[in-house]
Amino acid sequence: MLPPNPLLPRRRLLQHAGLLAAGVAAPAWAQPGKSASRSLAVAQVVDFSQSQQDVSKDFLIGSRAAWQDINAKGGIRGRRIEHQTLETDGTPAGLKAALDSVKDNPACVALSGSVGDLVAGQLVDLSHKGGLPMAHVAPWLQNSSLEIDDKTFPIFAARQEQMAYALKSLSTMGLKELGAIYATAQDYSAYHADVERIAAALQLKLLPFKGAGDLRALGQKLTPRTPAVLLFVGGTPELAEFTQGLEKQSRQRYIVALADVNLTTMLQMGAARNTPVIATQPVPLVNASLPIVRTYRETLARLFDEPPAALSLAGFIAARYTYEVLNEVDGPLNRLNVLGAFQRRGAMNMGGFSVSFNPQRRSSTYVTQSMMTVDGRLIG
Repeated sequence: MLPPNPLLPRRRLLQHAGLLAAGVAAPAWAQPGKSASRSLAVAQVVDFSQSQQDVSKDFLIGSRAAWQDINAKGGIRGRRIEHQTLETDGTPAGLKAALDSVKDNPACVALSGSVGDLVAGQLVDLSHKGGLPMAHVAPWLQNSSLEIDDKTFPIFAARQEQMAYALKSLSTMGLKELGAIYATAQDYSAYHADVERIAAALQLKLLPFKGAGDLRALGQKLTPRTPAVLLFVGGTPELAEFTQGLEKQSRQRYIVALADVNLTTMLQMGAARNTPVIATQPVPLVNASLPIVRTYRETLARLFDEPPAALSLAGFIAARYTYEVLNEVDGPLNRLNVLGAFQRRGAMNMGGFSVSFNPQRRSSTYVTQSMMTVDGRLIG
């Protein structure tokens, strides 16, 4: 009989301690005694459903650090930016309620850094249908199949670029087939079409495996005919559990995880260390010497008792990019002028992180990766 799972309760704890540490609060547009004429707000839609908490908490902390630092240095044209968190439960109804709180507030000039991937995709769909009356900037949008409209401005490399980057390092193994492990039925439903399209573009045969509540058991059931390279689609706790099931497998396997996984946290959660895990990030490594990373580390250390992580660096970059374009708006800072500024945006280098857009309105192909070796070391 398998021992009780120690991994998933972490997410229930995040609903209390972790979210409070991130400073999550409900929107507070009306504040007695304060003049609305001078207010300027940027809203961030954050999915705190159980499956997205790990990603959202870190991303939000990075964004909050950036906005606090920006305000401490004078804001925009001497005006403080109110960074509003719009918490959702991952459902369309929850997202609608969050957006309804900002649609009629003219002080809110943009959405910035929506997270995670599912809620970012829902916002893209709403924007296509005309239900989003403002710029949607730097979302954590991993889905590479979605068509981007003229109000959406993604700056991070999507799943396709991440997979291509990670798998090219394994091409010397003569890689012809790839296993795809979906942590949950929801992950399979949301992502399998995108993963299948990407695998076909990379000329790989894809063998899918759907998690059904016990990922250790799934890891134990793999056979010698299962591909040596496994793409894992899911979060950090699920990946830690899956590696435990691979411990007794005789065949050496490699796991490719995408940007929603934190390898440091995975090790802390008791992941097995005899299977190499490669994790991609669409941001620089957090120990890089780039100016944007040094600024992030200094700001995070000053404002939050949190270790550096790729996801919080992404949140920091999302906020900084939003600020840089807002700071260049010609004329009054209102939704129309802000949207026009993003639509006219050119290439930008933010301390070593480059942003530019292709004809499909997609941006960066910037990808780095870290690896957990068989002896438990993390290298980048």
